[in-house]
Amino acid sequence: MCLGSCKQNNQKALFKQVENSNIQFTNTLVESPEFNVFKYRNFYNGGGVAIGDLNNDGLPEVFFTANQGANKLYLNKGNLQFEDISEKTGFGNKKQWSTGVVFVDINADGWLDIYVCNAGNMLDKPLRKNQLYINNHNLSFTEEAAKYGLDNDGYSTQASFFDYDLDGDLDCFLVNNSPIPVNTLNYANMRSIPDAEAPFAPFLKGGGDHLFKNDNGHFVDVTKEAGIHGSIISFGLGVTVGDINQDGYPDVYVSNDFFEKDYLYINQKNGTFKDEIEQRMQHISFSSMGADMQDINNDGKPDIFTTDMLPGDDYRLKTNTSFEGYDIFKLKQNQGFYNQFTQNALQVNNGEGKFLESAFYSGVAASDWSWGALMFDANNDGLADIFVCNGIYRDVTDQDFIDFFANDIVKQMALTGKKEEVGNVIDKMPSVPIPNKAFQNRGNLKFSDEGMNWGFDKPTFSNGASYADLDNDGDLDLIISNVNQPALVYQNNSREQSKTNYIALSLKYKAPNTFAIGSTVKIFHGKDIIYRELMPSKGFQSSVDYKLTIGLGKMQPDSMQIIWPDRSISTILKPAINQLYSIDYATASAKQMKQVMQVPIPTYFTALKMPFEKHTEDDYVDFYAERNIPFMLSKQGPKAAVADVNGDGLDDIYIGGALQQAGQLYLQTASGFVKKTVTDFSKYAFNDVTVAFFFDCDQDGDKDLFTGGGGNFSPASADIYQNTIFLNDGKGNFSLKAGALPISHTNCGAAIPLDYDGDGKLDLFIGSRSEPQNYGVAPHSFLYHNEGNGVFKETTEQVAPSIAQLGMITSAKWCDINGDKK
Repeated sequence: MCLGSCKQNNQKALFKQVENSNIQFTNTLVESPEFNVFKYRNFYNGGGVAIGDLNNDGLPEVFFTANQGANKLYLNKGNLQFEDISEKTGFGNKKQWSTGVVFVDINADGWLDIYVCNAGNMLDKPLRKNQLYINNHNLSFTEEAAKYGLDNDGYSTQASFFDYDLDGDLDCFLVNNSPIPVNTLNYANMRSIPDAEAPFAPFLKGGGDHLFKNDNGHFVDVTKEAGIHGSIISFGLGVTVGDINQDGYPDVYVSNDFFEKDYLYINQKNGTFKDEIEQRMQHISFSSMGADMQDINNDGKPDIFTTDMLPGDDYRLKTNTSFEGYDIFKLKQNQGFYNQFTQNALQVNNGEGKFLESAFYSGVAASDWSWGALMFDANNDGLADIFVCNGIYRDVTDQDFIDFFANDIVKQMALTGKKEEVGNVIDKMPSVPIPNKAFQNRGNLKFSDEGMNWGFDKPTFSNGASYADLDNDGDLDLIISNVNQPALVYQNNSREQSKTNYIALSLKYKAPNTFAIGSTVKIFHGKDIIYRELMPSKGFQSSVDYKLTIGLGKMQPDSMQIIWPDRSISTILKPAINQLYSIDYATASAKQMKQVMQVPIPTYFTALKMPFEKHTEDDYVDFYAERNIPFMLSKQGPKAAVADVNGDGLDDIYIGGALQQAGQLYLQTASGFVKKTVTDFSKYAFNDVTVAFFFDCDQDGDKDLFTGGGGNFSPASADIYQNTIFLNDGKGNFSLKAGALPISHTNCGAAIPLDYDGDGKLDLFIGSRSEPQNYGVAPHSFLYHNEGNGVFKETTEQVAPSIAQLGMITSAKWCDINGDKK
């Protein structure tokens, strides 16, 4: 019964592996003493896949890059049958270490050409030159990269062609990845130093991003002038392009491996870019691999997904993952590497040019050692799903190998004096294939892991992947490149299984951008907008088909817009479904997009320049004393209080300080705020001010000050966690009231004044957030009776003993809950 059930489930899988497609490509890697992962860090990064119609017959061809063998080109014969035409088209054996690939009509003749990125060959620079194969219109190609200025000889990963300056032609953005050592953080000041000027041996140079401007058919490097990071620490693995902020100009996202932060280049509309990732994203992936840009919630705005190396199961999490200590994390932050975490990142566009990261909430944060990231509608329901390529041929981060075997080798060499053969060391690295992942978009930013159910149950070492409607049946099929395993071809069965609708578009634009790169298609249905940008370079080292196949589910669209690269719009009302639209800009009805007046958004508040001093936290790290504390309680930020403290009718401001930082009092005048020096504020700055408010504690008609003593930098037994009362003389002069409150030995979380006994004097409730350096234990909270003259006496046990163990208090309010007017 089990076998029958499994067979039945496999037959109903959304994707079915095509066993007899005649695609027989394997990206074979052979390690040798001369060239291996110890000599070349990116040895196992794998190859890419490009899909596109190279002979203009309506069927897309498939191109694979090989690291050590021949690149392969397969002719689409229809019905998911392919022919290997590599040899007769000029793609025979080679010495180049090929990585990324993209199809692009570089010479505007209406035929797609092939651009191949190369890396490896650390001591043979000419073999690293990228290659451009010009289509001869007869399934033969001529290599002409040098003629076009695109024979970059760095360690290239991938390229994307698009019109960044909207001058009508295609420019090129290239990401490179230098093999410099990454076991040090001594590169903090190198982001602005061009790769060529870096203090490294010549054979290590060849990193950095590059922007090439198309100057009448020849590409000129304008990296520095355009504001692009061309440094040796730009460990680019992915590049994805789209209009992030909806201003009509393409922006660029680069995913960087290792310690360097990713880059989000916002087009400044003047030929330059500005890296604004820290202004637009709160945190990012740590070792970012592949990247893709797609609208996942049908709001008409592109979102971004990046892959990392976080396993989803506990076993591989413990055996293959190590996390940096907090000190390293802070060091990276301080050196400008920003907020990076080991996780896939799903950056959701909020429509205002900024992003909210939702990967854990969405269920897509962990997928293991991941490479290719593709966001496409796998089940044709109108929502973009996520596909992730997984696996590395050698688990170079296996903790047992690192902690035990590697140490044993060192000891053995020390005892025998003999150097261990590198092949023996490599052979001891675990080699564990893992299945690829597919996350179904359930709407509302939620995804479910459907990899196994959709047919991706084969353990692999997958890297690059690409999608296209290979059989022209209205859904997107998938091709995956593997290391030391045959490539996989998957047929999409969504149309057959669910009878979903689709619209396909083949766009033709004016030369030199003949294939309409940068065009946007919007399909409207009620409040939903299905949004697709035509940018073929996606995922990891790969390029997708130019024909847009857009799933609709069961919907019947209200209208469809094609926004051309010149920002003109062609509109089709009530578009017919389940058919291919071949739309030529020359004959289409296109109206120029009207310039929308930028109406200033009304604001309720205006930022004013103030003389307030910067709040500075101390360097204490809670995690050293408490390994399981979820966040630091010693860095809760400044607390403030407002009142008219000098009786002039203007509100003044008190801002509490951190440990050894005095609180500040700012008196308001007709011309602004002026700092007033209060000696006792400086004298008694022995803990964090975690609560602050003004109240009349001594019934003299002015506002006195309460400050809550908190922090987490010493144990509770230390006599330093002191709540304080500062009495006001009515003129804004404050002095400490000694003995007003006893030492609490707790971290103050909340405090409020209240008259619980109706005697006309304000008493105090003080709620404790935690017991210092013992997080999780319920701290003692307090009720204090005002004895007059600014002195308070604890009455918790006598008046309200239950208050003592309320828990970990963060806020409190005095109010009448049961309606008895008390």
